[in-house]
Amino acid sequence: MLTVGDKLPQFDLTACVSLEKGKEFKQITNQTNKGKWLVLFFWPKDFTFVCPTEIAEFDKASPKFGERDAVVIGGSTDNEFSHLAWRNDHKDLKGLKIPMVHVSPKFAKELGILHGKAQVALRATFLVDPEGVIRFVSVNDLSVGRNVDEVLRTLDALQTDELCPCNWKPGEKTLQTA
Repeated sequence: MLTVGDKLPQFDLTACVSLEKGKEFKQITNQTNKGKWLVLFFWPKDFTFVCPTEIAEFDKASPKFGERDAVVIGGSTDNEFSHLAWRNDHKDLKGLKIPMVHVSPKFAKELGILHGKAQVALRATFLVDPEGVIRFVSVNDLSVGRNVDEVLRTLDALQTDELCPCNWKPGEKTLQTA
């Protein structure tokens, strides 16, 4: 699995971005949000139970990430047509503002997020800085949802460029070296 300090590989992914006829899909590449932080999160499968809770929470938090010059992109190994069908079917996903990308098997393997047995994306989160360097990685078991507030707090800490102690929160003092 790629980790902190690694460069995010080049990607060109198809995303479901809308329910509006003729505007459902868009290509998203490394260049789409150039110069911004990326919050990339992946879930195992569409039409499941834990995944929509996370997707909805990341979507609700997307304005907060935007205030920090970060763009949220979510995806799974299901294709863009599955994402569209799920959005049409699930009340919590209909009004999403964040894109749902189809993570190609090639890209999933490059990231190291393809579950060996299930052959689905792991429940992984990456924070990538504006230079394309991975600064944070977290992976949960397939059955356990992640904490979106913790991802936001971690982004805040990374953006201080200072030493942040355990449980640090924005507005609190950072550590100073002697």
